[in-house]
Amino acid sequence: MRLSRSLSISSLSGLPLWEEESLPVQDLLLFEVSWEVTNKVGGIYTVIQTKAKITVDEWGENYIMMGPYYEHNFKTQVEKCEPPNQAIKAAMDSLNNNGSQVLKTWLLVMSDYKVSAFFSLVFPCKPHFIIYFMQFNIDREAGQRQIYHRYCLERAAVRCAHVFTTVSQITAVEANHMLQRQPDVITPNGLNVRKFSAMHEFQNLHSMNKAKIQEFVRGHFYGHLDFDLEKTLFFFIAGRYEFSNKGADLFLESLSRLNYLLRVHKSDVTVVSLKGQAVRKQLWCIGSPLIMLSCVNRGEIPDMSKILDRDDFTIMKRAIYATQRHSLPPVTTHNMLDDSTDPILSNIRRMDIVFHPEFLSSTSPLLPMDYEEFVRGCHLGVFPSYYEPWGYTPGECTVMGIPSITTNLSGFGCFMEEHVSEPSEYGIYIVDRRFRSADESCNQLTQFMFSFCQQSRRPRIIQRNRTERLSDLLDWRYLGRFYMYARHLALSRSFPSEFKMDHLNIAQTQGFRYPRPSSVPPSPSASLHSTPHHSDEEDDDTYDEEEEAERDRQNIKAPFTLGAEPEDKSKPPLENGK
Repeated sequence: MRLSRSLSISSLSGLPLWEEESLPVQDLLLFEVSWEVTNKVGGIYTVIQTKAKITVDEWGENYIMMGPYYEHNFKTQVEKCEPPNQAIKAAMDSLNNNGSQVLKTWLLVMSDYKVSAFFSLVFPCKPHFIIYFMQFNIDREAGQRQIYHRYCLERAAVRCAHVFTTVSQITAVEANHMLQRQPDVITPNGLNVRKFSAMHEFQNLHSMNKAKIQEFVRGHFYGHLDFDLEKTLFFFIAGRYEFSNKGADLFLESLSRLNYLLRVHKSDVTVVSLKGQAVRKQLWCIGSPLIMLSCVNRGEIPDMSKILDRDDFTIMKRAIYATQRHSLPPVTTHNMLDDSTDPILSNIRRMDIVFHPEFLSSTSPLLPMDYEEFVRGCHLGVFPSYYEPWGYTPGECTVMGIPSITTNLSGFGCFMEEHVSEPSEYGIYIVDRRFRSADESCNQLTQFMFSFCQQSRRPRIIQRNRTERLSDLLDWRYLGRFYMYARHLALSRSFPSEFKMDHLNIAQTQGFRYPRPSSVPPSPSASLHSTPHHSDEEDDDTYDEEEEAERDRQNIKAPFTLGAEPEDKSKPPLENGK
């Protein structure tokens, strides 16, 4: 059963050309209204922050954001300045005279004040406006949950809007059923993709940050359990503390089943704890001078009597014996409030899992890493969300070259399922949570993780390369054109005599599907190898990094050039705002 489609279809090709003359933005104002302007609550903050550059490239100083005023955010994220636009300056003065606090900032930050009043107070004539209203959430049981007023506000905004957009096909289906209007344009969320000059650079970052996580694991488990860190894979889940919505319940149950499969197949099992961190650091402080001395001696075997005296031996013995533990490590690195009723702790007490409930920070004494560093150091991100309008976490993994697991109930999962022919070959695993039962979805997630564990190091490196190349699909340079198209469509509908636009012909719009990697055969991947545990040499025979990378670069350009560029044009309109 296919998802119902919005009018524009979220294809990466088939967008109609704008008129030859560039959009006269000097006569227009673009307002973006959101509760998350300079106020980080969720993923919309990331959308606004990363999309700002391409929007400013097109609209310049006529692009204005409007959000709530919070003193702590204002001090760190907003700079005071005089508005360059005289109309905006007059508007702010008018609002201040009427008792509203309006700060003279480039990011227009306002206290509670109705936007409609803002327009009526300032502009007596009829100007040209495009406004975004973001984060007005709807709930199926608005009445029972006492948010009916929010539902009415969103429904009224949707019905009155000239152009209605939504972030993904999954929310388009929701909006069609609950708001009784099909979205005109799907506007997928993007990211500012920063490419490295050499392919191996992001692989080096993975190795460096993985070493930091290994340090945390060594300190956590030293003396409790012994395992080979070179055969240890790091899976992670991240997001708000929403046990069911973010799929933490499915993830924990899948880990339990994965643990069983690994034991049955006699694979190594890894657990993580914390207790021995200080002792391990003491051992490292003793061992570091020995390593340095060995290097100075240019490989010669040193005389033990000259390296350590009797006191040094005593210190090392005490440190080694201090690491010995006769009990299992604790399941959490922190003391939790109401730990007896915490849904995560209640589940992990029966599994070999460590719970680290803390925002990642480079200043943390336990795991001194920022979120980006942590993601780069892991092997797989697992995000089996039950509801996710878009879902930035797997997208961020893709940009960093880290494989991830998502679901077909997330906007990102639907986008990849639609536009990538074999997502799993690019490190994007999609769990079916829409048409399968919870138990079936859990088994599918378990199988994805187990298959990933069966890979040797070489296939994982190849997969990370493919994942990183796929990040071009998520770049705002490409996805930003859907916002441009929506703005142009709004102007043409609001002022048809001044802004003309050829509407999209659905029959001529063809969806784009990113082809499978050139080195992957069309048959199931298991048939490629004669044995279940193939060697790295087999992968070398069928994989040419440079050739596959070049083909991927050509494929990524295809949806933005085919059928969208006149023969006498050197580049399509709207590129870089021109």
